[in-house]
Amino acid sequence: MMHHGEYKVVGGKLVVVDLEAINGTITDVSLNGDFFLEPDEALEDLNEAVRGLSTDASHGTIRDAVTNNLREDAVMFGFDADAVARVVRRALGHATKWEDHEWEILGPEIIPITEQVALDEVLTRQIAKGVRKPAIRFWDWNEGAVVIGSFQSLKNEVDMEQADKYGIQVVRRISGGGAMFMEAGNCITYSLYAPESLVDGMSFADSYPFLDAWVMEALQNIGLKAHYKPLNDIATEAGKIGGAAQKRFANGAMLHHVTMSYDIDAQKMTQVLRIGREKISDKGITSAVKRVDPLKSQTDLERMEIIQVMMDTFAQRTGAKQAQLDDATRQAAQELAETKFATEAWTRRVP
Repeated sequence: MMHHGEYKVVGGKLVVVDLEAINGTITDVSLNGDFFLEPDEALEDLNEAVRGLSTDASHGTIRDAVTNNLREDAVMFGFDADAVARVVRRALGHATKWEDHEWEILGPEIIPITEQVALDEVLTRQIAKGVRKPAIRFWDWNEGAVVIGSFQSLKNEVDMEQADKYGIQVVRRISGGGAMFMEAGNCITYSLYAPESLVDGMSFADSYPFLDAWVMEALQNIGLKAHYKPLNDIATEAGKIGGAAQKRFANGAMLHHVTMSYDIDAQKMTQVLRIGREKISDKGITSAVKRVDPLKSQTDLERMEIIQVMMDTFAQRTGAKQAQLDDATRQAAQELAETKFATEAWTRRVP
């Protein structure tokens, strides 16, 4: 059986593979693309490394075979062993592309924050069960909240006295990463729900810019040139505008979400959040307030106008269709919010 796969390295070159498999074994391989490779003979090293592998070989197995079979003086430009493994896995149907899926866009609805984080778990589990199409969902809310990462200490991250003073509730999400300071209309948050095959073999570091390439285009469409600052910050020349977090479930589904500042009260944020010196020690700055430069200061568009550009850009790139949350999903999220995300036990699970 003949197989064909393509993979465009983020910030790099196109890698293509044509291969043949018989009885579960890869028998013939032709890697090609617009990458650079020295010396020329090293191309056969790559082909030979993949030839003879099982069609069920893991990403790591293929990557290691390529690395171990490549001659010592070989140099790869614009791609690497991970890219070879990814394109082979795509050709064999184990790794998927955006266009392999039917995407849905769930537009912003005003929903309580505890239900927002509950929806992230409910929708990701629906993806794992195969009862929901992959989707992107934009949040909206009318309350003040701090959403802390799954592994953050409540007392180390939040000044509860200040939070109570300003009426800011604290909610813990299921993904890692840092705290999100969220007042009504002050930021743009979206969640992406997808099969893990979309990031097959990718490290978290590599998957962040891959999953958010579309939003970089959306920001460019409104006149902003954004980029990723490792590991998970999104920034422009003016400063940080947001950050990403991710969770991969053992059952084959993944959650990826991003919060970008739109019109954040930075002074209030720094009173509620305990942003210590260690947090900004590698940023080359002395004030946490200066870390965030809201979108409102960089564009004359309203928040909902930016969200609309984002939804339009995502739809153009993926073919996504507009959809709505069904009643059963909303009910499941409300129940999970009550029994988990709104409870002291969950919020204080890392005191």
